[in-house]
Amino acid sequence: MKIQPTRSVWSIVALAGSATLLSACSGTAKVAGGSTAPAALIPAPTGLTRFVDPYIGTGFHGHVFMGANVPFGAVQLGPVNISEGWDWCSGYHYSDSTIIGFSHTHLSGTGIGDLGDVAVMPTTGEVKVMRGSVKNMKNSYVSLFSHEDETARPGYYAVQLKRYGIRAELTASERVGFHQYTFPQSKNAHLIIDLQQGIGWDQATDTHIEKLNDSTLVGYRFSRGWARDQRLHFAAVLSKPIQEFNSVQVVDSLGNTVPANKGIRLKGIVTFATKAGEQVKLKVGISPVSSENALANIRAEIPGWNFQKTVAAADAAWNQELGKVQIKTENPDQQKVFYTALYHTMIAPSTFNDHNGDYWGTDKQVHKNAPFTNLTTFSLWDTYRAAHPLFTLLQTNRVNDMVNTMLAIYQQQGKLPVWHLMANETNTMVGYSAVPVVVDAYLKGFNGFDANLAYEAIKTTAMRDESGLKAVKELGFIPANSEVENVSKGLEYAVDDWCIAQMAKKMGKQDDYAYFSKRAKNYQNYFDKSVGFMRGRVSKTEWRTPFSPFQSVHMKSDFTEGNAWQYTWLVPQDVEGLIGLLGGEKRFSQKLDSLFTVQGNMGEEASPDISGLIGMYAHGNEPGHHITYLYSYVGQPWKTADKVRFIMDQFYTTKPDGIIGNEDVGQMSAWYVLSAMGFYPLNPANGAFVFGSPMVQQATLALPGGKSLSIEAKNNNATNKYIQSVTRNGQPYLKSYITHQDLMQGGTLVLEMGPKPSPTWGVAPENRPRSVMQ
Repeated sequence: MKIQPTRSVWSIVALAGSATLLSACSGTAKVAGGSTAPAALIPAPTGLTRFVDPYIGTGFHGHVFMGANVPFGAVQLGPVNISEGWDWCSGYHYSDSTIIGFSHTHLSGTGIGDLGDVAVMPTTGEVKVMRGSVKNMKNSYVSLFSHEDETARPGYYAVQLKRYGIRAELTASERVGFHQYTFPQSKNAHLIIDLQQGIGWDQATDTHIEKLNDSTLVGYRFSRGWARDQRLHFAAVLSKPIQEFNSVQVVDSLGNTVPANKGIRLKGIVTFATKAGEQVKLKVGISPVSSENALANIRAEIPGWNFQKTVAAADAAWNQELGKVQIKTENPDQQKVFYTALYHTMIAPSTFNDHNGDYWGTDKQVHKNAPFTNLTTFSLWDTYRAAHPLFTLLQTNRVNDMVNTMLAIYQQQGKLPVWHLMANETNTMVGYSAVPVVVDAYLKGFNGFDANLAYEAIKTTAMRDESGLKAVKELGFIPANSEVENVSKGLEYAVDDWCIAQMAKKMGKQDDYAYFSKRAKNYQNYFDKSVGFMRGRVSKTEWRTPFSPFQSVHMKSDFTEGNAWQYTWLVPQDVEGLIGLLGGEKRFSQKLDSLFTVQGNMGEEASPDISGLIGMYAHGNEPGHHITYLYSYVGQPWKTADKVRFIMDQFYTTKPDGIIGNEDVGQMSAWYVLSAMGFYPLNPANGAFVFGSPMVQQATLALPGGKSLSIEAKNNNATNKYIQSVTRNGQPYLKSYITHQDLMQGGTLVLEMGPKPSPTWGVAPENRPRSVMQ
């Protein structure tokens, strides 16, 4: 998902050499006692975490989370920069060198900023309660930092706050953020707990903090942002007795305050004296239900004060998940890109319940001791394409939880989630993209959810009247003068309806199968044969004019973050039908070739999300992620190999700007992980993975039941990028695709690679992928 917010984007001002910033922070930067002694060294990461570089994607428009967390954890504990705007949707951008605190919740790779709950900022000297702004930092608590004094790896983050001489170290368990601050000598050391501060659109609506005893604070933060009604409770336990605690409400822009323990601009201030090199530790548990549950989460997950042990546990948790794929590569950088991508696929969906199973539902009710792990942050318009199919390979123990969460949301709000965040439906992006995820899980044999309820949910979701669906049911298309982004909506609905038809077929619901199969063909109603593109139509006899296949107008046109060149290919459910629309295999192939070479002006109002361009192909945005694999449907798998190799080489690197667009909650990275192993799920719910061109020399997947799948690409290198032949368990394998069922049986796949396209492999019609597998 990628929508550019309307908030103004401030310029990047945070370079360490900025005169404005230095003058704002100088004078108060030094405190009594001078520089602190170095903190105890945290052991170097072991195993595969040493290949993960969390900086990848923190530059350009990657918008990834920076900080400490565990796989799919509720807590994402990390720094927040003072700058705001589109490239700070996660709160952090590599160009910046300011920190205004360490918040416990973050988004990763989104195009809208939100969350940033319960920000903690360690300071010394005179108490300042204002976070400040780029234009006014003098009377705020902001600090400079340098990347040279920063360490980032899975489950651990550390940085030196230059202004205060404080070393901050962070780690986390599933629901608890663990802070370790090494202070200089000071009679006035502080922890500022900022309950006003959020990220992006987030604004506090009601907050509370109180001192429970000499080491514990409790409270809550309710806020409104992208998710309109967010509720988070917390408990904070200190290793050092609280010498003094004050809570205040800021009353004006000058930072004047009055005592208060509730409000919308509330700050908690913990004060104590420190010796040089003294470490103060803080555990913050979060809960969607209550501060009592937040305290219970701390007791259950981090009962002691051994910071290094928690770092080691987080490292082990990441290694366990990363270890589900062991790869060998020609270039060490490829290992770094691969494992960082795999890491990024496991930040969300995020846990949204307590250790005892309680969670806060979309119906604004507490659900006690739920029999599944409730989750949040479902960027489904993005992730249905590759991230969820990847989960069916590597996260089989979590797929049922994801589906059960979606079904609970359906029961609570009357439809499946669209883009769900913190028990809120944001209704962001087009389509009902939970449908492919639910159907794919069902068709692949996941049975830890109620299949009848699942079918009820997908059908009910599809039969509503909102967002153009009434017109879909009555006309077979959405009139261009009735809805913005009508073509994109209609094409996504057709994908979703095809998925419903497949589930209906397997469940023996023949009437529904026929009905939704017909709706799945509605993509044809947007295709104008006279111009050869998908196009907005006003009526059955009239097309939208004027028309340009290049034109893109962000959030105002017939297309969602794209143009007709890009959306004409969004028919992954019926590629054979699309080939027919475009005039047969030869003309289909020629037009597909043209996509990667044609040049044109998309206009001044084009979406900034249209990035990673090769001609008009845009890899930085999700609707095109399947396109390179379409060649195999017309017996030209070598063209797929050419394109996917170029994309992996050029658009995924080890630099901070090493992701070509918004990471989008795992989807950009899932595309790479799957493509690097050699295949991709072009159709999101037919169980087939189309072969491309593996980047790795070897990949071994750990599968359920003690099985393993070995993928070997013999003679694989930058030149030998074309598959010559494939064997499966020693037998010739002629198809240019493989099914999920075959992959999950394990065994050995050997891909013989060569410098020229094979004239035979994957060419014959019977060996090509097809939309309906059975």
